[in-house]
Amino acid sequence: MLDSVIFYFFATIAVGSAALMVTRRNAVHSAIFLITTLLATAGIFLQLRAEFLFIVQIILYVGGIMVLFIFVIMLVNLDVALHQIKFARQKWVALTVALVLSAQVGLMFWSSGKGVGQIWPGLNAAPANRLPPNAETVAKSLFNEYLLPFEVASVLLLVAMIGAVVMAKKRA
Repeated sequence: MLDSVIFYFFATIAVGSAALMVTRRNAVHSAIFLITTLLATAGIFLQLRAEFLFIVQIILYVGGIMVLFIFVIMLVNLDVALHQIKFARQKWVALTVALVLSAQVGLMFWSSGKGVGQIWPGLNAAPANRLPPNAETVAKSLFNEYLLPFEVASVLLLVAMIGAVVMAKKRA
């Protein structure tokens, strides 16, 4: 019972702040609502006992990506972009995408009445008490078999960060 209450609390916050993020005209307010959405998603990950995804969500997305978004918002001249109407002729594309997404949500609700094993045989969920510890398993595989790709990715991110700082630096 408490798990359901916590899930619906975080889900309501995530969906509400995502809707507010899309509907706000101020880019900084939208970024704040996106941070709230990402934090609520991290809360759902923590409730699902996915500690690694919880930490990655907080550190990488809320900490790193959102700081990058805020810097981009501060560097870009948004007054010029607000006065230009670029998307006036894309109503049919938006309508098509909305219909496809509505069909997917309807299919999800229709199939949620049935068990997962009835729709896709062989995909039964494992009980939570039989799952291995999440963070330990990810850390062992990350630092044993996947150490070289992990280090290559970290070097690429460092190069991208240095490039972003050099590009954002004003010429004196």
